[in-house]
Amino acid sequence: MTDQGELFPIPAGSAPKAPLATRMRPKTFDHLVGQRQVADVLRRLTQGGNLPSIILWGPPGSGKTTLAGLLASETSARMVAMSAVTAGVADLRKVVAEARVHRRAGLRTILFIDEIHRFNKAQQDAILPHVEDGTVTLIGATTENPSFEVIAPLLSRSRVFRLEQLDRGELKEVVERGLEELHATIDADAMDALLEVAHGDARVALNGLEAAAGLAGEGAIALEQVEQALQQRHLLYDRAGDQHYDIVSALIKSVRGSDPDAAVYWMARMLEAGEDVMFVARRLVILAAEDVGLADPQALPVAVAAQQAAHFIGMPEAVLPLTEAALYLALAPKSNSALTSYGAARELIQETGNEPVPMHLRNAPTGLMKSMGYGRDYKYAHDFESGVADQVHLPEKLKGRKVYSPNPRDRKPGK
Repeated sequence: MTDQGELFPIPAGSAPKAPLATRMRPKTFDHLVGQRQVADVLRRLTQGGNLPSIILWGPPGSGKTTLAGLLASETSARMVAMSAVTAGVADLRKVVAEARVHRRAGLRTILFIDEIHRFNKAQQDAILPHVEDGTVTLIGATTENPSFEVIAPLLSRSRVFRLEQLDRGELKEVVERGLEELHATIDADAMDALLEVAHGDARVALNGLEAAAGLAGEGAIALEQVEQALQQRHLLYDRAGDQHYDIVSALIKSVRGSDPDAAVYWMARMLEAGEDVMFVARRLVILAAEDVGLADPQALPVAVAAQQAAHFIGMPEAVLPLTEAALYLALAPKSNSALTSYGAARELIQETGNEPVPMHLRNAPTGLMKSMGYGRDYKYAHDFESGVADQVHLPEKLKGRKVYSPNPRDRKPGK
């Protein structure tokens, strides 16, 4: 847990000891790079003097911590920062007790909670009454969708602001400011590499720049130093968070859209970031039945075989049968008649309830049941030359109702 002075160091003597990414935090909204639309709204809120609790939602390095510090500075508030990874209810109670004392002296307390999505329900419940009574103003930062990760009562008392990843031009401006701070220069190809690997994350860019400058010494930062400083980019993929669901969605829609290149790309993003191999395999099996279906009935056996092969051989070779299946599904003709047929049947059930099974379709294992008419007049399909018996198989009241709407791409068995 830190106070604002520790989070946004100002004294000249201590500033050089802080990481470049910390030293480069803007001290005013005018010096902020990116997030202009959100920043303009937040600036107006501070000018109104009635700062609400806020949830800042955005990717790493997009400026959530910076904006929290600017809000505290612009409102002359005392800010206490904590990380939801390490803080507990006892820490929250201590902050609240201190905030009450400062409130009596007329000083507002902003409680900044980084990674607030990592607080459980009990911890979030502990914050709620103190946000409601104004003891603290909450600023939560999260990389995850707050609709799923923040409890509804707390969310309803906060304004949510969505931050976007910095674009290449904005990130380059951040790096150029960092070069001025370091009194360093950088080769063009090294700059391109740094911007490419940082991918909109200002913190990654500045930390990489500082490390590369240290390796370069007195000379210009070269591509080799950037590569050494950054090593391999950590793939942005949280198996329980937004990136997980977004990339899964991209995989599904790429297969459904018959785009083999995108299908394999998104699947590789998942696997290279450490996704459970069986999760990917299950998605392919579902896709085979839901989106390819009767347009190519062989798709389901291919997907199931890929799942079994992946389970049998494990990683890294499991990527081969999974890739084969992903390509097969993406290139196959598409039909969702399995999905629509089941959906229509479910709606029919919800509409009509538990209609009785027609007597001729009922099982008659005992003499009593036969005497009661169970199975009477049932037509055995194999007794007919066509193999089809002309009889009603739905409940009497549903005679003639349809749930299967043939897709023109559906293949009939044997064809």
